[in-house]
Amino acid sequence: MKAVSISEQRDDSLLYQKERAALAASFRWAARLNLHEGVANHFSLAVGDGTRFLLNPNQRHFSRIRASDLLLLDVNDTGVLEQDDAPDPTAWGLHGSVHRHCPRARCIMHAHPIYSTVLASLSDSTMPPIDQNTATFFNRYVVDNSYGGLAFSEEGERCAELLSGTRCNVMIMGNHGIMIIGKDVADAFNRLFYFERSAETYIKALWTQKPLRVLSDELAERTAQSLEDYPGQGDRHFNELLAILDAEESDYAD
Repeated sequence: MKAVSISEQRDDSLLYQKERAALAASFRWAARLNLHEGVANHFSLAVGDGTRFLLNPNQRHFSRIRASDLLLLDVNDTGVLEQDDAPDPTAWGLHGSVHRHCPRARCIMHAHPIYSTVLASLSDSTMPPIDQNTATFFNRYVVDNSYGGLAFSEEGERCAELLSGTRCNVMIMGNHGIMIIGKDVADAFNRLFYFERSAETYIKALWTQKPLRVLSDELAERTAQSLEDYPGQGDRHFNELLAILDAEESDYAD
């Protein structure tokens, strides 16, 4: 497929306004909550039939991203990295591959928040259910133990394979960070927020060097299922975040 430069796609910035605004808001809140890392890390959102997705522009600080800044990319565009305003190659390799091979991953958030990354740096990166938040993720994450450097297409293909055919919506990327997937921005951001809080609770519990109060598998699973079935929690959380931005930082939607 012939690559079309992003500068020639500016009319596309008028497409998917609601989706663009939601994804832009997630970047602003990731910056506010220190879930980002400099001008690295990347979030994406599949639109339409899933063959195209929105992605943050290369090396743009999350606190400055607006809806109209987001790139609209085609998962099958083999020339995307040849464009003048090409996306970060690691972002393309990771997000393009996962969107291509794992259709249920409508929204993908890859980040290096500190406690999740500490967890990913341990020789055992599993997280036991020691409270309600950590129980949320019981049997609902996978661990990638095959870090091989920067995340180009090979890592994206591997991540897509690990997530496919599972109910897992979180990947702990060993020696790297985390990847969260969701059905939309609200779902993914809510999961990112609570996974980082869960990792913080677990890491700080380890600091005490005291025995952990680990929930039984049965209770952890029941808790996780109850939280999954809790009506509209992710949407309500994100709607509140949107309301705050609308009052304090409304240019995210521009």
